[in-house]
Amino acid sequence: MKLFFQYCTYGFSNCYILGAENGDAIIIDPGGMDMNILKTIEKNDLNLLAALVTHSHQTHINGLNTLLRIYNVDIIGMNQVIADNKTKMIKDGDKINIGEFEIEAIAIPWHSSDSVVYLMETMLFTGDVLTAGLVGKTSSSYSATAQMKKILSRIISLPGDYLVFPGHGPPTTLEAERRFNNDIINFEISRTKKPTFRIRG
Repeated sequence: MKLFFQYCTYGFSNCYILGAENGDAIIIDPGGMDMNILKTIEKNDLNLLAALVTHSHQTHINGLNTLLRIYNVDIIGMNQVIADNKTKMIKDGDKINIGEFEIEAIAIPWHSSDSVVYLMETMLFTGDVLTAGLVGKTSSSYSATAQMKKILSRIISLPGDYLVFPGHGPPTTLEAERRFNNDIINFEISRTKKPTFRIRG
């Protein structure tokens, strides 16, 4: 399997193209659709089958409609409609087979209502849920706590190590995030602290 990375200047986001040995391919988060992406697909004779969307913020889908004018692909995501296009809607825990690709969907819907992490072999495509040293921003402290609990139970707890490919910033590894992600470390420390009570006299 080959992984191609494309940097999209719109929103400074990451787009990924995965190509299997037989030429089947998927694109993840087409935040742009420029000549570099087109050349990557065409020069490698990739048969593009689907576009996977980690969440429907514009910076991650800005190139989707242009992509659809060139390629006949399925859109995979957690909304029924993305960028005015019908999708093959997925839900938490779904295991999807697209050509040569076996993909598990892990919904973590607090950075956005449709945020999903895609697990493929030893790779995690995390969108904005988990980036190098950070977790996704949320709209409230309740959402932040709920998101963190699910990141810990569904992502950080995965056995072994994984490559992490986020929607923004550099790639990382799951082990690096376990050891050095301050958002995760501080949350775990806060859960182990015993509450203190003061009696007013």
